[in-house]
Amino acid sequence: MKAVGYHQNLPLSHPESLIDLELPEPTPGPRDLLVQVHAISVNPVDLKVRASTAPAAGQAKVLGWDAAGVVLAVGEQVGHFKPGDQVWYAGSIGRAGSNAERQLVDERIVSHMPTSLDFAQAAALPLTAITAWELLFDRLGVQRGGGQGQRLLVVGASGGVGSILVQLARQFTQLQVIGTASRPETVDWVQAQGAHWRARGAPGGQPDAHRPAL
Repeated sequence: MKAVGYHQNLPLSHPESLIDLELPEPTPGPRDLLVQVHAISVNPVDLKVRASTAPAAGQAKVLGWDAAGVVLAVGEQVGHFKPGDQVWYAGSIGRAGSNAERQLVDERIVSHMPTSLDFAQAAALPLTAITAWELLFDRLGVQRGGGQGQRLLVVGASGGVGSILVQLARQFTQLQVIGTASRPETVDWVQAQGAHWRARGAPGGQPDAHRPAL
């Protein structure tokens, strides 16, 4: 099986910081799905792990957490998926990642892929969406359908997590959403995601006055 990984933590400029690998075919455990990976995305965690986590001696480390693909085989205790299902997931930092032709992932952290998305779109979402969801509902404690009369300020609302957070807040709460962005095109992007107000950073670091986006 082809994969991309590394044997040692080297500077990103080094030609062997990431290398092509040939690895044994993975075999599903009792709760595992064997997924044919169709698309992946890169996140800050990939960069941090590559720079700081050394594989065991003689082993290779395969990065990649966001992925979308098709189930090829399932473990004997899998109850919610079957071969041919299209799935998306963020994977586990303790297992081989998605930068490979095929990957094992526990069914309990996998979901059926939305039919409205293609593989590339689906692979871009898991970690950003999970982060935004946990921030809004778990850390901030906003109730589904709640937040009436309150405002949510999303700093960097045109970024990955920020743009998802704006959408979740608009879809699932009554919060008034204010998003910040630094360029005209990203201001427009924040508005398109549903922010009620957006603020644009002016030269010199001082924001323009908030302007209604709707």
